[in-house]
Amino acid sequence: MRWVIPLVAALALAGCAAGPDYVRPQLAEVPAWQASLPWQQGEPADAQPKGEWWTVFGDTELNALQRQALDANQNLQLAAARLAQARAGVRAAEAGRWPTLDLNARGVRQKTSANRPGSSYDSQSTSTVQNDFSLLAAVGYEVDLFGRVAREIEAANANRGQAEADAENVRLLVTAEVAGSWFSLRALDAELDVLRQGLAFQQRAVDVLQARYEEGTASGLELAQQQAQREATLTQFDLAERQRKLLEHALATLIGTPAPLFQPPPRPLSLDGPVAVPTLPLGVPATLLQRRPDIAAAERQVAAANALIGVASAARFPSLRLSAIGGWDSSELSSLVSAPSVLWSLGAGLAYSVVDGGRNAARVDAAQAQHQGASALYRLTVLRAMQEVEDSAASLVAYDQARQHAGAATVSAERTLAIATDRYRGGVASYLEVVTASQAVLNNRRQLAQLHGQQLVSTVQLIRALGGGWQPAAENAAN
Repeated sequence: MRWVIPLVAALALAGCAAGPDYVRPQLAEVPAWQASLPWQQGEPADAQPKGEWWTVFGDTELNALQRQALDANQNLQLAAARLAQARAGVRAAEAGRWPTLDLNARGVRQKTSANRPGSSYDSQSTSTVQNDFSLLAAVGYEVDLFGRVAREIEAANANRGQAEADAENVRLLVTAEVAGSWFSLRALDAELDVLRQGLAFQQRAVDVLQARYEEGTASGLELAQQQAQREATLTQFDLAERQRKLLEHALATLIGTPAPLFQPPPRPLSLDGPVAVPTLPLGVPATLLQRRPDIAAAERQVAAANALIGVASAARFPSLRLSAIGGWDSSELSSLVSAPSVLWSLGAGLAYSVVDGGRNAARVDAAQAQHQGASALYRLTVLRAMQEVEDSAASLVAYDQARQHAGAATVSAERTLAIATDRYRGGVASYLEVVTASQAVLNNRRQLAQLHGQQLVSTVQLIRALGGGWQPAAENAAN
């Protein structure tokens, strides 16, 4: 029983995991955002569900599209499958903590060779024909001396966390794309509506000028100018129609519908009244790390890479495996399960690679390099996230100011058109003034529609950049 003492000592070492313990990579602290926006302070928590953030826009058709996307989007289905795979990987890794039990039943009738080597020089080998029946159970257990199994479980759990964060990130990206594409479609519908109104006005003007030209009260130049303006507007209308088709097709793919079957009716944004842009809690930069699922995924990737350093390091140390075999073995099936047929064995095996040509050291170096790369990717993800927040916030400020100016310009252009029309009717101005003024109205109203859509799309982008739906601090306290 001399082997008992070293075995007990080995068991005492079990649980001492090789490799470094995980420490989250350090980042530079950013106390505040550059954009000064009148938004409320938020209280984020990564563990809380982000919810149906798109409902803040109050658009029932958008809500219906989002439900379709959540049910049928194939990227979400792919992320769910990868998450299931990662969870299965955790179960497989945790199985390494438990003994294995193998059952083996065998029945053989065999003939031995008379010319086989003998066990001694004094005996002659003979040929025999006999049966061999056995029923055995084998138990094996690897003692986790240096934490290889523990590190594998740690890596599997980190991979599962990464897959969960990836799935949430795909959900956020898909719903943001749906919302952004929908608002772009509605803004384009508003542009098309403006272009239709402009075409109707320009066609009436062509008809009037054509009649006056035939009467001799209008010049051919005025008629040609109006016809050229109408054709230019028709060109813009055709291009906008093409862009709408592309947005339709993109939305169809996002919601899991074949593009030929998806034809939403026009629903232009209103160009009159206030812009329906919801108020969002911006929070402070530090809270972004608790919200963004892609940041959480990158951080879990670092943790998995750190655990794999331990797995590679543990391979440089001895491994101990305990085994036990018990069962019955007999030449006759009728006497197989009986006391004389019982056999058993207990044992322990210690394996250690003395010379491996530097293979294990290279694996440790590779794992450390992978950890360094994952850490760099984590920091880059955080930097890009902060950039996206700043970009979206700056865009919202710029679009809000630009839309106010565009609204004022539209009012002035419409007033100018009315004056030019009165002057032309009074005979004190040429029709060129009316043409110029009407084109200015058309351009300003198109720009107003574009800015309205860009405001809504930028709001969606800011929500995505902040990691999804938020509850303002006051609302959280009330709930």
